[in-house]
Amino acid sequence: MSELSDILLEPSLRPKLIDACVRLIDDEVASKRGLSSLPIKGGFKAVKAVRPGFVRAVIDLLFDRFVEQMASYHENWVSGGKSGSFGAHLQKNSSAVANSLLVVTDERAARSDMKSIKKVYGKLRPSAQSHVASAIPGMARILDPHVS
Repeated sequence: MSELSDILLEPSLRPKLIDACVRLIDDEVASKRGLSSLPIKGGFKAVKAVRPGFVRAVIDLLFDRFVEQMASYHENWVSGGKSGSFGAHLQKNSSAVANSLLVVTDERAARSDMKSIKKVYGKLRPSAQSHVASAIPGMARILDPHVS
């Protein structure tokens, strides 16, 4: 069995996964409803207005680190006998997976020189864990066909 990075960072697969992640983020933001969604939708719109293609560029930049953060979940799934799918394992641990992924974005935001992006991220970060956790089923659908 290959390590998760060998699978997900394979050069011909990586761009497809990044495109799928961009679509997932777009879909997740679009699915938000109610007054609490206004800051998320507004922040997302602002980020996209500041720099078209920014979301894809950031995902591409951080993708290796995201995969690195998910490696321990993959190792646990493999050592547990691959019970169920890898995506189901991620969903079962969605809160922890979300926190692991947010470590990457927190680190990047702290190093960013773009004050507008830092400001938007700072406003959205308090609710980010629950939003990322709610996107784990979509992430599972993206990854499961490639991780067995």
